[in-house]
Formats: sequence, C-alpha cells, structure tokens
Amino acid sequence: MGFIAGRWRRGDLNQLHEWGLGGRRFGTTVTWFLLGGDLYTAYTFIAVPAFIFGTGAIGFFALPYTLFIYPILFLFFPRLWAVANKKNYITAADFVQGRFGNRWLALAIALTGIVATMPYIALQLVGLQVVIGAMGVRAEGLASHLPLTIAFLILAAFTYNSGLRAPALIAIVKDILIWITVIAMITIIPAQLGGYEAMFASIPTDRLILAPPAEGNLGLYSGYVTLALGSAFALFLYPHCITGILSAKSAVTIQRNAVFLPAYSFLLGLLALTGFMAIYAGVSDMPEFAEGFAADGNNFAVPALILHSFPDWFAGVAFAAIGIGALVPAAIMSIAAANLYTRNIHRAFINPNMSDKQEAKNAKIVSLVVKGGALVFILGLQPQYAITLQLLGGIWMSQTFPSVILGLYTRWLNPYALFTGWAAGITVGTWMVSTNDFNSSIYALDAGVLTVPGYAALYAMIINFGLTYGLTPMFNRISWTRGTDETDPSDYRYGRSELDPNPAKATAIN
Repeated sequence: MGFIAGRWRRGDLNQLHEWGLGGRRFGTTVTWFLLGGDLYTAYTFIAVPAFIFGTGAIGFFALPYTLFIYPILFLFFPRLWAVANKKNYITAADFVQGRFGNRWLALAIALTGIVATMPYIALQLVGLQVVIGAMGVRAEGLASHLPLTIAFLILAAFTYNSGLRAPALIAIVKDILIWITVIAMITIIPAQLGGYEAMFASIPTDRLILAPPAEGNLGLYSGYVTLALGSAFALFLYPHCITGILSAKSAVTIQRNAVFLPAYSFLLGLLALTGFMAIYAGVSDMPEFAEGFAADGNNFAVPALILHSFPDWFAGVAFAAIGIGALVPAAIMSIAAANLYTRNIHRAFINPNMSDKQEAKNAKIVSLVVKGGALVFILGLQPQYAITLQLLGGIWMSQTFPSVILGLYTRWLNPYALFTGWAAGITVGTWMVSTNDFNSSIYALDAGVLTVPGYAALYAMIINFGLTYGLTPMFNRISWTRGTDETDPSDYRYGRSELDPNPAKATAIN
C-alpha cells in the first residue's frame, strides 16, 4: 500500500507540497485517519497502559489532555491552514518567517521541531521492538536488530517513493486493526477475568485514585492538571501534527476533524483500562513472561496481556496493528522533519536558489537520513535515553506557541522579543527537568507557603510569555528589529463559501 500510494490522487512528487503535504487534497475521512495515526502512535498504545500498570491513576492525565487539544485545533488551526494555503507555506517556520520577517526566529522554530521530533521517531522503534520481542525474537547481536532494520528499510523506501500519501493510505488499515484489537480486549479479557467489578475491587486503592495532597503541597493533583494542560498546548505544534493539518483540503475539513477526533480519546480511555487488566491478570508474575519484562519493563504489560488472553492468530493481528501503528507516525514525522530542514535551513541558509525539483529531492534524501538517525539512535543507545529526550519534547514545542499561535492574530509582538522568550523558555524548562536527573518532567515549584508540583512546560511558558510581552514595547522602538510581514489580513480568512472546495454541498449539509 505504501508503494501504491504514490499513484493515489496522483500529483507531481517533484513538488514539495505534493510529496510532503499530499497536494493539500485530503478530505475529512482521510484526514481523520491521518491525524489519528499521527497522534495515537504505537508507543501511545504501549506506553499509556504501561504507565497505568506501573503508577496507577496519574496515567489517566492522557484523557483530559487529548480532549483539551481539540478546541485548540478547532479555534486556531483553520486560520493557520488558510494563510499557509494562500502563501504556499509548508511548515510552521515558513509561516513565522513570512509573518515576522526574521529568519533567525524561523530557524529557532525549525530546529525546535527537528530536535523534538527525532526522539519521537526513535520511540516508535521502542514500540516496535517490544512487539517483535513479544513474538519471541530476542536473539543476540545483529540478529536481534534484523526485523527492526527490515521494517524501517521498507518504511524508508515507501516514504521516499510516495511521500505523505503513503502513511495517509496505510493509516486507514492501521486504525481499523487498532479498533478491532481494542474492542476485543475490552470485551473478551474482562469476561475471562470475571468482569470489571471484580477487577476494580481487586486493584489497590492507591492505584485507582491520586494520593491526597500533603499539607503545604498540592502533590499529584497539580501534577495531573498541569501535565494535561501543558501537553495540550504542545501537541499540535509538533511538526508531524502540523504536516497532517496542512495536508487537509480546506479549513472546514480541520474543523470537522476537531469534532470527530475525540473518538480516538474514547479509544485511548478504553485502552488505558488494559493497564488495570494487566495488574489484575498478574502477567508480571507469570514465568513465561519473565524475559519480556526483564527486557522491556512495564512496556511489556500489554503484549503479555495479549499473549495470555488470546490465541496466537489474534495476537498476530494485534501485534500487526501496533507494528503498523509505529510505521505510520514514523513516516509522517520523518517527512515533517525533512520539510523543516529543506525549507527553513537548507533553502534559507545554504542554497536559496534551489529549484522546486531540487527542493523535493532534498527533502526525500533528508527523510532517509532522519529515519536512519533514529534507527542508529535506538540501536546504539538504551531506549531510556530516547524516552528522556521525549520528556523534553513537549516542553520545547510549547515554547513555539507565542510565535505560531499568537502570530496568527497579531504582529505587534517583536520577533527579537519572541526569540528571547523562546530561548528563556527552552533554557528554564530544560533546567527544571535536569533537577530531576531527566527522570521526570514534573518540577516542584516552591511558592513559599505552598509547593506546587507542575509540568515544566507550563512554568517555562509563563516565563516565555512574560519576556515576550515585556520586551516587545522596548524592541519595537528600534526600527531595525521589525521585519516585513508578507501576509495580508485577507490571507487569514476562512469559511465554507471561500475555502471549501464544494461550498454548495457544505451549505446543504449545514
């Protein structure tokens, strides 16, 4: 399907917007599958239940987090789509360059996206490694890496050949398999275990609810809320999410998906319950799974539950769903990183006279390099290093919020103030995580009479916003600090009659 996708909705793949954005022609259904495959990755389906299996209720922050993001998608991103469509912007950094006329600020946005995306790709490999290990492939040396290497060689080949069309088409199969797997797990496994009532009655109370705060410390309560809120600010700023959004055929398509995509959060909630099922089933104490837990830790909880509860043939279907769930987002992420490098680094600083064909060719090559780098990263280092960097990803990406989202509504903000706020937010957020030896993104803020543990991204954003708004009036008095805005107020307008390819149909529907 990945290779056939190059001939699906055929376009000139020597144009970057065709290769990297699917020609901006994906409708509501394809965008739903694409964004679903983009946001809910193999690592999500492994890690969320594993987090709940290991720590309990705090892992459910993923549910409000993935619900907060859809009002953000509905309100802000149709406006980004509109200006990107009219100005042929491929990346968020393209928009920042056009809006503020400052290539150093655009470079900062591009580098943030690339650096935050690399460990995210590597984490898809972690999910795939867990599945491969669950199928019994735990050889030593090169043989242990062979299945993973083959999978990513295939991924590299079809991404190079077909661009964004490949993961968009494959995502349909992936999501159907995921839904089948989750529905089977939430119906069959509880029936085997005696029902949900028996399961919840057996789970220790400290796993089912958050520990009450101690006097003078909000504890897990503030940690839960800030994790959900801070993560929501960051998610759709990731390059792979923006790539999926800008590939839509209209602003209306994005709004419709903001309404329909919460179905995946419902799916995630059901999947999260499998963490409790694994506790109740006692998979970590079963001798046949001792090797898996020793190699993969809590990440092995869901594969062990699947192996314990289903016949081999269905376990194969489930593992295929999770495996494809790694390939789809990894493809989109590598394309997004390649778009950023090509447009906002190579073209902006190395070869500004690139032709459209050279630009597309460069992006294809960079996508191979990105995937190769992620593969070497995960094979050469322990997985926890990728996970540590991914903790920082949300902190880093949230620092681009003022430039990208606020930039959609005002140009009053000075690009050098935005750059200063971005740099301060990145620095402070990274320092906060370093105080925990990079093992947690929750920072205990001592406010005198009260300690407020919270997601470092949110605290770093407050500093970012404060510096941006505080320095803007001062920098605006210096004429050379203001770049040229190449956009026009009309570029941000969107509506059914203006942007929907079939306004008569849209009017009839509404």
